[in-house]
Amino acid sequence: MRFEIMRLDDVDGAAVDTTVVDAASVNRIVQQAAAIGQRIYIRPADTIAR
Repeated sequence: MRFEIMRLDDVDGAAVDTTVVDAASVNRIVQQAAAIGQRIYIRPADTIAR
């Protein structure tokens, strides 16, 4: 399964960057975001490859 991860702006919460990753990479990205206090939004990605 693939997930879309969006990095969110600290001021208004708007998505400023997005990437699609496989399930194995989600935990690593969440850990990195937590370490620096970065806000992210994660949702299942479309089944169409990007």
